[in-house]
Amino acid sequence: MTTELLTGIAELTTNDPRFGGVTGRLLDAAVILDGETIAWVGPAVDAPAADRRTDLGGRAVLPGWVDAHTHLVFAGDRSDEFEHRLAGHAYEAGGIHTTVAATTAASDEELRASLAARRAVATSAGTTTMEIKTGYGLDVAQEARLARLAAEVTEEATFLGAHVVPPGIDADGYVSLVTGDMLAAVRPFVRWIDVFCERGAFDADQSRAVLEAGRAAGLGLRVHGNQLGEGPGVRLAVELGAASVDHCNHLSAQDVDALGSSSTVATLLPACDLSTREPFPPARELLAAGATLALASNGNPGTSNTTSMAFCVATAVLQMRLTVEEAVWAATAGGARALRRTDVGAIVSGNRADLHVIDAPSVSHFAYRPGMHLTHAVWERGQRVV
Repeated sequence: MTTELLTGIAELTTNDPRFGGVTGRLLDAAVILDGETIAWVGPAVDAPAADRRTDLGGRAVLPGWVDAHTHLVFAGDRSDEFEHRLAGHAYEAGGIHTTVAATTAASDEELRASLAARRAVATSAGTTTMEIKTGYGLDVAQEARLARLAAEVTEEATFLGAHVVPPGIDADGYVSLVTGDMLAAVRPFVRWIDVFCERGAFDADQSRAVLEAGRAAGLGLRVHGNQLGEGPGVRLAVELGAASVDHCNHLSAQDVDALGSSSTVATLLPACDLSTREPFPPARELLAAGATLALASNGNPGTSNTTSMAFCVATAVLQMRLTVEEAVWAATAGGARALRRTDVGAIVSGNRADLHVIDAPSVSHFAYRPGMHLTHAVWERGQRVV
């Protein structure tokens, strides 16, 4: 196996606590890749020999983004809904039905091509690990199709049949379908199960039924919770040991404390919050309570039509008052925690060789130069892909 020495790294974000600070920052660093894995990390002056050497010219390097919340298997457009919100109308979950209709009408080839294009855009901006949900099918055949397509491009596919209740069926009847035939149909393709525990979607008892059925089928648990108001989502996620509860805009003091004393990650979605004009989550209060934070794009056609993790980091810094290091950690190591992964999100020996090189000497430039495309190069599984 050919080894590659990456040197000329002005600042290396390792997320390795052995190097200190929030992000384990190393200056004037080097990394050695061996096939798909990281073989060595340390000061450039101490770097051992390798078969090949690449000088990164004084740029900063960080782990590839870990985007732990997306809905990228879809067809259609909801820009009219976006304009409706800009005119002052509140966001409600009902717009999902528009995407369901367009997605159902699209062929496998159309969905596969659009998904590949969206995934390529994300990769070009430094995302190397991405979770992708179903949820725009809402019947057995369509949800199985979306799960199969998602699994073609990610090992982190999530079953979100419990997105909204489709027309023509009552909520309890639909939950029975989700936890029965639909779950059985998607199970070969997915690692996770998710539920939209929110007004206009599923209540606490229905959400519990969905999550417990998924757990019995061997799936990990995820929850959409507390986006549109205070509700049971966070409490249910913590009680059941979900890997992540996502959105978290409206939290009581008890919710904050519960997350702070649990292993459930609070995955925050700042691009969505800008689009829907929901209050930003209380990120500083969550950190003070000891909660683990992740940042994710929530890429979807209705409320967050982006996969730019750099934009999410800048927004978290400028609007949610995270430090740059806290935001970068949440978008890399935090995302890995939300996916219960130990092989991505950190540049340490033995991890998958996923690296993001930016045209700047420091990650502070994500917030200092918001909206700028900073990606210079991306390594995924040890191969340069950008």
